[in-house]
Amino acid sequence: MKKLISCGYNFDNCCVELKFTDGSMIAIDTIAVENKVADNMYQRSELDYLIYNDPIAYADLVLNGDPEAYLKAVTEYNPLD
Repeated sequence: MKKLISCGYNFDNCCVELKFTDGSMIAIDTIAVENKVADNMYQRSELDYLIYNDPIAYADLVLNGDPEAYLKAVTEYNPLD
């Protein structure tokens, strides 16, 4: 089983990059993820928080979780009428 050796956000390509002991690498395009799952600025802000402050949790959410359900649970959006 491959073991994660590093995870971080790369500002040059806007990707969260995961590197493993076997030499493999996964790059998650954060802009594509936001465009696919975030419906409003509050959800985008939540994803941005994870990207900058906890990229491992972000990667886990995108690769193993349900980002849409997570965003609906943690963000509150009340449109102005």
